[in-house]
Amino acid sequence: MRYGFAIDQRTCIGCHACTVACKTEHEVPLGQFRTWVKYVDSGEFPNTTRSFGVMRCNHCTDAPCVKICPTGALFKRDDGIVDFDNERCIGCKSCMQACPYDAIYIDQDTHTAAKCNMCAHRIDNEMEPACVVVCPTHSIWVGDLDDPTSGIATLVSTQQTTVRSPEQNTGPNVFYLGADRAVLDPLAAPVADTYIWAEPDAHRRETAADLPRDRTTKARTTLNTAHPRPWGWRVTTYLWTKAVGAGALAVAGLAHLLGIDLGWLGDYAAPVVAMAGAALTGVLLIWDLKRPERFLYIFLKSNWSSWLVWGAYALAAFGGVAALWVLASLLESSWATTVLAWAALASGALVAGYTGFLFGQAEGRDLWQSPLLFWHLLVQAAMVGTGALLVLAPFAGLTDGAVAFLVRVFVISTVLHLLMLGIEYSGRHASRQATVAAHIVTRGRYARLFRLGAIAPAVVAAALAAPSWNGSAGAVLLIAAGLLTQVALLAYETVFVRAGQDPPLS
Repeated sequence: MRYGFAIDQRTCIGCHACTVACKTEHEVPLGQFRTWVKYVDSGEFPNTTRSFGVMRCNHCTDAPCVKICPTGALFKRDDGIVDFDNERCIGCKSCMQACPYDAIYIDQDTHTAAKCNMCAHRIDNEMEPACVVVCPTHSIWVGDLDDPTSGIATLVSTQQTTVRSPEQNTGPNVFYLGADRAVLDPLAAPVADTYIWAEPDAHRRETAADLPRDRTTKARTTLNTAHPRPWGWRVTTYLWTKAVGAGALAVAGLAHLLGIDLGWLGDYAAPVVAMAGAALTGVLLIWDLKRPERFLYIFLKSNWSSWLVWGAYALAAFGGVAALWVLASLLESSWATTVLAWAALASGALVAGYTGFLFGQAEGRDLWQSPLLFWHLLVQAAMVGTGALLVLAPFAGLTDGAVAFLVRVFVISTVLHLLMLGIEYSGRHASRQATVAAHIVTRGRYARLFRLGAIAPAVVAAALAAPSWNGSAGAVLLIAAGLLTQVALLAYETVFVRAGQDPPLS
């Protein structure tokens, strides 16, 4: 059984009855929508046309929101309906990043995720969804797509249909008949300066300036809903704090295994930086939840397909390794430190890199789907983690060999970071959405921050540290280099997180 919708845009009159019925049936808060009608106008007056599109959850066969949800609050029923349980939701907003259709929102009353659930309670009572019942032109069809005798299966099999974002390979189960491409393609019709009955939200209006426009059709969106970025500065900062912590302890572990004595910098400073980084990361992640009092659900109601769950366990394990490292140093146990050095490398790599897999599950954000991301995160952790140790190195009384080790790791990782940026933003991208996001980074409104905030400080940092390649440390230069990389990574993550969320999905 596979329930789905078919929407006949050839007969849709854009009356919003479906929107009103949905809001009434589910008591959807003002300004939020499970179902809404998008308007796209093409041409120039007096030769203009208007097209409609009914937007909603696509009840995907391979639903990315279900995979990424850390607590199983989003789930797929046996009949194919993707439903949600707001009693399990922690408000992490990862499902909003995974959905390629902008179908999920955080309910302002419950502070939990919500979306179209095909009126599952009505389906269970053998009734049609509210939107289907009220549609005056019978433009919305619902039923079992796997049943060849059902009306919707007959309609879909005998008529030409299209789906939204087929390149995402989610298997959407909302089929459109006669829909204008500009309505279904979120990049084809940037918003105009104003909607016909309202003002576009600030995010859509800002992004529109960086989107390509069709000079022939002059298609523009004249009515849509607001979709602000789900993740902001707390996620940006968390990428930095965990990178610093993971990199510092991993580099200290590597030094120990290579027989390089970092003194108290390796015995105590590195694990303290690691614990501080892990703790701050945890605070930022919990702070960013819409239901922070439920954060323990990640451990108590774990969905093991979600990398948010694996990341939470990795952070906990990493903090434990760092604490044991301090204890081993206090007890002067060399064998324990050696074991922990291996654990530091493994847990540090997992803490630094798991976000690559988490962002990979955010299938709605194509910029984040880069195959380089996991490795880039490891390099960034080495860069800023070593940078933090370099700030303290002049006060640690290290030998020239120890300083040389830190400087070489720092310079190599910084250069690799810059090379990876060059590869990522100068080459071709796998999708139009990723191409648009990369353009926003390099030539759009983030270009100045990218060049002057992310690239320039990293270049200067590598140049300042390079003269100490053989260990002849210049204290001021090393401190400056270590601090500059922190600025560079924070600036880059700001650009990366924001730009990834900028291309519209609906």
